[in-house]
Amino acid sequence: MNRTDRRLFPLRRGERLLAGLSTTGLAAAAVLAVTSGGKEFLFYIAVVALIMVGVFLIHRRVNLSHASLWALFAWAVLHMLGGMWVLPSTGDVLYNFWLIPCFLKYDQLIHAYGFGITAWVAWQALCSIARPEFHGSAGLLSAAALAAMGLGALNEVIEFTATKLVEKTNVGDYDNNAWDLVFNMTGAVLAALVIGVVHNSRTPSGQRPRRA
Repeated sequence: MNRTDRRLFPLRRGERLLAGLSTTGLAAAAVLAVTSGGKEFLFYIAVVALIMVGVFLIHRRVNLSHASLWALFAWAVLHMLGGMWVLPSTGDVLYNFWLIPCFLKYDQLIHAYGFGITAWVAWQALCSIARPEFHGSAGLLSAAALAAMGLGALNEVIEFTATKLVEKTNVGDYDNNAWDLVFNMTGAVLAALVIGVVHNSRTPSGQRPRRA
């Protein structure tokens, strides 16, 4: 596919299904939010829609891997479930469910997963402008992790904005906000480490950057 074709229609074979599922799922979530009285979640749906547009624009430029696109889709699904699925046993949303009592919540796990995937996407974007021998370097991997952490902080700003615009949210208090940042960082750093190990194990030593 030449550059002109990619600019006009960048979706590769198999990605039309993903795009269809994403838009259909988002529309269904919006309808469910309105019909169930959970209109406060429409704010988050609008944010997810903006993120989808951002991913589309990045994909046009970078040509993201199939696996990372599906991983982003999974994150969106898990995020929607977390905020809209009310557990019969507790009467609370899934985001507040303790997977490991007093140690790990569903919300925290999704934060770590989501911003780990964000680091992966950021790494792919950085690789598109960096020389191949630097793709597995500590500097580029650190930049990808820091980019994901920055986007994680932006997510917290968006959640703070939601508390000011919407009367009822499941954002949580300052302690929850701080833990979200911790798990954002954890996911981003772990992802960078895994990317570095996998990439460098597949790259001939002669193609790696020389250390001073």
